[in-house]
Amino acid sequence: MDLILWRHAEAEDGVPDLARRLTPKGLKQAKQMADWLRPRLRKNARILSSPAERARQTAGALTGDYEVSRDIAPGRPCETILDAAGWPEQGGEVVLVGHQPSLGQTAAFLLCGELQEWSIRKGAIWWLHRRTRDAGAQVVLKAVISPDLL
Repeated sequence: MDLILWRHAEAEDGVPDLARRLTPKGLKQAKQMADWLRPRLRKNARILSSPAERARQTAGALTGDYEVSRDIAPGRPCETILDAAGWPEQGGEVVLVGHQPSLGQTAAFLLCGELQEWSIRKGAIWWLHRRTRDAGAQVVLKAVISPDLL
């Protein structure tokens, strides 16, 4: 299974939190990352977005065919996020468009087995792959890309 953790792009300040929209810079970041992701994803990749407007706008830069899940809303724990993705049983590719600190904690848990406060930059992706080898299951970091590198 491939799990792509995509932090929403730069958003406006304000309240209510779930209604915050992307800034012009954030719209550009989302488009750049979507343009990089699109040719690399399988046609049947599952795209899940937080219900926050900024996350939905980020996912919408990639496709209009995405699901909204409260399980990846701001503040959700790592276990809930992984359950929403179907990790690791789902198979295929799943893109989660969500928030800090939850996405950073999820990346840390998958790569080192414990919750840590890792930072994922706004608009960036962390692409993780689960594979099985003789020694058992492994998680491989395939890519870390932030919009300013594109």
